[in-house]
Amino acid sequence: MAYAVVRVRGHSKVNHDIEDTMLMMKLNRVNHCVILPENDTVKGMLQKTKDYVTFGEVSEQTLARMVKFRGRLVGDKAIDDEVVKERTEYSSILALSRAVCANEYTYAKMKDVKPLFRLTPPRKGYEGVKRSFQNGGALGYRGAKINDLIQRMM
Repeated sequence: MAYAVVRVRGHSKVNHDIEDTMLMMKLNRVNHCVILPENDTVKGMLQKTKDYVTFGEVSEQTLARMVKFRGRLVGDKAIDDEVVKERTEYSSILALSRAVCANEYTYAKMKDVKPLFRLTPPRKGYEGVKRSFQNGGALGYRGAKINDLIQRMM
């Protein structure tokens, strides 16, 4: 399982340690999304930044769609099945997304790929950027509902 992490809040009044953690995750701007593997280190980073990001388990279809429409190589070139076939051992974007979701491969390991996705603000906006998802806001853990948010942001 892999986590999709989207930065929701900006830089203003953010603790320096939390800002450093978000920079380590490559989340340096609002509406940027990264795909991170499930391990103890990542879980600790997500716990530390839960008041500024939203995250959940990404599905294979959502990840494949995000790679196809929002994935970029260095030089701002789009990613398609031919690029995936050249730079990885996988034959298509869907096969790559299956491997990433199963923690067999990391998206950022692909040669010359930008490790983040620049998404647009969600249609109909965030639910609220100061409350957790469980309390009707947009922050913190949202489970499989992260896929709905990403669909609204593409």
